[in-house]
Amino acid sequence: MKKIIFFVSLMFLSLSTSTVFASKTDPTAVPVTKENKLSEEEMSRLKNRVEEIRDMDKTNLSRIEKRELRKELRAIRSTIHSNGGGYVYIGGTTLLLIIILIIIF
Repeated sequence: MKKIIFFVSLMFLSLSTSTVFASKTDPTAVPVTKENKLSEEEMSRLKNRVEEIRDMDKTNLSRIEKRELRKELRAIRSTIHSNGGGYVYIGGTTLLLIIILIIIF
């Protein structure tokens, strides 16, 4: 049991060094700021439009109209994701570490 705790702590220390070195600031680096944030009203308007498209009866639409609706949905989705309506990404290694920690503790 002591060996497992030792190896897990050694693994955490070795993984944390890369973040320590990455946190050093470069004086020539320019911070990137996003100024294109959508307001709550615009976000709700886009979400309402998505709901309208999903609730539509698409059986009577032509193939071209359906294609235009798909393109509109993709554009709305990319707009929402690029302006703060994002998601959380957990990598495989991180997920594995979390599972190992849950099993150990």
